[in-house]
Amino acid sequence: MEVVRTVAAEQKKHLLVWSVTQGVYEGLLAGEPAVPDTVNPAGALTYLTMHAPSGTIVAMLDLAGHLEDERVLRSLRELITSAERNDSTVVLIDGGGDELPPVVRATAARLDISLPGAVELADIVRRTVREAHTKQAIDVQLRKEDLAAIVQNLQGLPRKQARQAIIETLVDDRRLDSADVKRIIEFKKRALKGMGVLEPVESFTTLDEIGGMTKLKEWLDLRSRALSDEAGEFGIEPPRGLLMLGVQGAGKSLSAKAVATAWRRPLMRMDVGALYDRYVGETERRLRDALRQAEMMAPVILWIDEIEKAFASAASQSTDGGLSKRMFGSLLTWMQEHTKPVFVIATANDVSALPPELLRKGRFDEIFFIDLPSAIARRQIVEIHLKKRNRDPELFDLDAIANACQSYSGAEIEAGIKASIYAAFAKNSLLSTRLIVEAMQASPPLSVTMAEKIEALREWASNRCVPAE
Repeated sequence: MEVVRTVAAEQKKHLLVWSVTQGVYEGLLAGEPAVPDTVNPAGALTYLTMHAPSGTIVAMLDLAGHLEDERVLRSLRELITSAERNDSTVVLIDGGGDELPPVVRATAARLDISLPGAVELADIVRRTVREAHTKQAIDVQLRKEDLAAIVQNLQGLPRKQARQAIIETLVDDRRLDSADVKRIIEFKKRALKGMGVLEPVESFTTLDEIGGMTKLKEWLDLRSRALSDEAGEFGIEPPRGLLMLGVQGAGKSLSAKAVATAWRRPLMRMDVGALYDRYVGETERRLRDALRQAEMMAPVILWIDEIEKAFASAASQSTDGGLSKRMFGSLLTWMQEHTKPVFVIATANDVSALPPELLRKGRFDEIFFIDLPSAIARRQIVEIHLKKRNRDPELFDLDAIANACQSYSGAEIEAGIKASIYAAFAKNSLLSTRLIVEAMQASPPLSVTMAEKIEALREWASNRCVPAE
């Protein structure tokens, strides 16, 4: 409505607004009474067709849901015909989930209001603080970099929610400073959880907490600053992303979180299950909204976990009417053409379910294969998990433990150490190398029960992927 009012004022046009609660009323003059007997949508449309002056902008609020009534639909079509004759415009303002009937959609131009950019968000912050200050004094202690951090963390939120985030930070102490950046991040996490598609992921893992994967770490370190503005000025195109294939529990998800921490970028996980909807067209719209939101939050890391499950039907004869293929095609097109610094990390366990188009060069900057950890990597993983649990690694025979967990994944090694600590606690004894080795040997690794599948995965990756280790 703010956009419509601005246009009407700039073009010096008459503005009439309709809502089901008020009926037809003046859109630019406050305090004018509504037209009597125009609450009913069909009656309001008939009134507007007969009485709206030439050159009028007519804004209808939430009308799409009423168009199932044939009288309302016919009345709208007559209003549109009348508007074409007398230089008027009909604007339907509705939620994104309401689809117009084909007969109306054919004459309509769809406009999706974009999310605010950095410049507009900075202006929202200033205006919101200024308005709050007129009611009660606000102490503002912000450096230029603090304001930039606040604006960056507001990106991806609609205007109303961005304003609400600032108001919430001012309520308790009537102060805005660098400490409020964390509060804005918390507000954003709550807001995004309600949207259901992009989910913010808390990430405290660092690359130092991941054993092995030396080649992957080197690749990431070389590109650690490539999403910054300075990189663009230097002539560097932002990296598009990487695909991590590998054995279950080998550390793919952990690596995705570690990248976000190392690069100091927010990590957003795409909840692919929340994309799918029973209504025709709604699923594709949700994917478009999720990708657009990721672009608005850039620079950001977008994590698509177990991507093969999300688009499995795209690699075979689907039974979903081609929905998976269309979704997958939209994702590939966006990955190829988007210009914002959105770094995509996709993880997969089953390469046989991946459509071949995903593996083509140019989709990702690199495809890494994450195998079971080597002896050196297993030793590092044991050391990392002992330190996490306040144990001194020098008190243990790390080589003996590493040998005992041969063919174990990182997740299985962690589970073995946890089990040994439970055993030590139950026996009221100190944790020892022997207890850890016994715990490892008590639970055979997945690589034993799925040896053929893992060997086939290794053979497939040998000439197609870069080994992470």
